[in-house]
Amino acid sequence: MAHTIHYICKYTPLELFAAMGAECVYANHMPDGFGISEAVIGSNICGFGKSLIDLVSSGGVHELIMTSCCDTIRSVYDNLQKSGKPDFLFYLDIPHAESGCTKTQLSYQLKQLVRAYSAYSGNCFDRNKFMEAMKLSHAQQVRPNSPYISILGGRAGIELHKEALKEMPLPVHNDTCVAGRSVGESLPDPSLSFDGLMDWYAGELLSQLPCMRMIDREGRKRLYNDPNLRGIIYHTIRFCDFYNFEYSEIKSHVDVPMLKIETDYTTGSSGQLLTRLQAFAEEIRSAYSDTPQIFKGNRSGGSAMNKQNFTYVAGIDSGSASTDVVILDKDRNYVAGIVLPTGAGAVISAEKALEAALQEAGLSRSDIGRVVTTGYGRTSIGNSDRSITEITCHARGAHFLDPSVRTVIDIGGQDSKVITLDSTGKVTNFVMNDKCAAGTGRFLDMMARTMEMTLDDMSLRGLTYKEDITISSTCTVFAESEVVSLIAENKDVDDIVHGLDKSVAAKTATLVARAGGSGPFMMTGGVSKNKGLVKALSEKLGQKLIISDKAQLCGALGAALYALD
Repeated sequence: MAHTIHYICKYTPLELFAAMGAECVYANHMPDGFGISEAVIGSNICGFGKSLIDLVSSGGVHELIMTSCCDTIRSVYDNLQKSGKPDFLFYLDIPHAESGCTKTQLSYQLKQLVRAYSAYSGNCFDRNKFMEAMKLSHAQQVRPNSPYISILGGRAGIELHKEALKEMPLPVHNDTCVAGRSVGESLPDPSLSFDGLMDWYAGELLSQLPCMRMIDREGRKRLYNDPNLRGIIYHTIRFCDFYNFEYSEIKSHVDVPMLKIETDYTTGSSGQLLTRLQAFAEEIRSAYSDTPQIFKGNRSGGSAMNKQNFTYVAGIDSGSASTDVVILDKDRNYVAGIVLPTGAGAVISAEKALEAALQEAGLSRSDIGRVVTTGYGRTSIGNSDRSITEITCHARGAHFLDPSVRTVIDIGGQDSKVITLDSTGKVTNFVMNDKCAAGTGRFLDMMARTMEMTLDDMSLRGLTYKEDITISSTCTVFAESEVVSLIAENKDVDDIVHGLDKSVAAKTATLVARAGGSGPFMMTGGVSKNKGLVKALSEKLGQKLIISDKAQLCGALGAALYALD
């Protein structure tokens, strides 16, 4: 009978299972969401733990070996043990250090595992198969010998790795906690007894490049001190503390571009994740623009735009709330700009906005030599020469409007972004809010509806207030409940709006701190017209915000500037 055992950790004794005729499958699938696990184990554990429970509950896993990564894994093991699923379940308590005593302890557990799995499967340990598996593991230990990007941190799901491989201009190497097995760098003495072989094997497992749960983590520095490393995607899972500590340390010791991604281990925020990866790819290309030969296919990235002579170009910013178009002439002169509400479809809204801009400029579509799209709907719009992320376009537009700007703040309809720039306008770092709507334009829209006023009305309130009200900055649902309660208490509208402005300002200031932002600050996007919020954010940051008269068009302006390049 063929056996397939699922595993979760690089310290899993894969070669031992191969010696007993089992195929090992890495349980690393990121689900769309969580089902059974939310009911049986609660929500305040990491998404990977919940994904394991759902995976086993689906009936697709009959054999599972777990290792003592953290308290979450122990909780998942206890839950599965009580449920009676899967058919074979074993918990391997990996020691946190490598020493004579810990090797003995792990060796004892390995021998227990052999006995347990043999009793379950009916297969005995085969020394020859074990040795062949060790040779194969040794052959697979290959580090990149040319420029590459590394995914570091906590486990990255297969879906995240595939998306990074597709979007990055350089090869992507998975160096997360579950990857980089280095077992079998040497082979054992063939004359060893079974007990001696397990003692040797325990030492091999413990001497690998350490994960963050190990006491001695010095060896991990090799991962980010590699001369071939050109960028780092650092992934953490919400509620996992181990790798948040390492991120702070790496950030202060490397000079390659870094992207921090925190997920709940689902694919639910795939659109925002794609924007982050594409923006990071653009940052990588910009950072190494002087050595374009290192990129895939010896290209600096992106498809070539048409080269015909032209007089005008257009940039289209397809946002969740509005679709913006800017037309420039070949000398970078502003010709026209239009802001229209985004309707049901990005394509239709883009066509309408471009047509309105052409009418304003007195031009026809044939006068436009190049079109570059940006925003969340950028890839949906046809007949464009290239799509570029809003991160890069807002940075470009802001630098064009005021070269002194070092931090751009864009509070958009569905997310908020903070982008830091150098003196040449290149993006040096960026952060985005997570999947929560708190702190975004959508949050303000919901609060305005709750108070039965328009966004324009709301933007003029809260500039003066009597009572300094504090409203939740962490959850839109909680904030809405608070506002309803405040209305019931007959609190003054200006006081409530001021509290909402402070809430968004606090959330935004946190993003600024995470990005390492410093002044001068420019605020872009439609929310920049909200005078109360601008005032609250200026007070929170301790500096006046630069607000251009073309702030809402900044993304489209950046796209048009790229069309001119």
